[in-house]
Amino acid sequence: MAPHADAFTRSNNFPKPPRLSNDNLHRTTSDISFQLSKEALDNYKEAAPVDVDENQLPPISEVEDAKCECCGMSEECTPEYIDRVRNKYLGKWICGLCAEAVKEEKEKTGGKIEEALSAHMNRCAKFNKFGREYPALLTAEAMRDILRKGSRLEGKSLRAKTFSHRDNKGAQNKGGIARSSSCIPAIIREMNDLTVAN
Repeated sequence: MAPHADAFTRSNNFPKPPRLSNDNLHRTTSDISFQLSKEALDNYKEAAPVDVDENQLPPISEVEDAKCECCGMSEECTPEYIDRVRNKYLGKWICGLCAEAVKEEKEKTGGKIEEALSAHMNRCAKFNKFGREYPALLTAEAMRDILRKGSRLEGKSLRAKTFSHRDNKGAQNKGGIARSSSCIPAIIREMNDLTVAN
């Protein structure tokens, strides 16, 4: 038979779990940091001229603000990183986000970095010119491009045709943006239900 609840409330003296020591963790981090600093100092000694004092620390590279030539975003980067990016992208400094976009564009164009970079820069310039001030215009243009691409893929004319489930006669749609049913009847029903309930 189980004991009453009073028996448990009187004896609240539960043993505490043993405390784990953090000494091993501190020792591990200090060993790793010592090893990394020693490797960095060894690499500096190998690269430094012979007449350099051993007690002198390696110079810390300062960060600079670099502005992306595509989107205009600024990032703090070391001069070495800026040089690497410029060497990779034809003398232009681009941010990490634009670099990913150029990489995807490069796959589309067949591996040509020049075409991918110019296409992305044109797209960014167009967005900065119109997209920020007139977002609705940019959205309408994007929808037009989607419809054009869809019609080219299907071999149809540039004009988009509205799709209806009645036109197919049981056949499956081949693509494009299909019309959906209207939500107006459902809204009217809900409004009627509210007026009847009141």
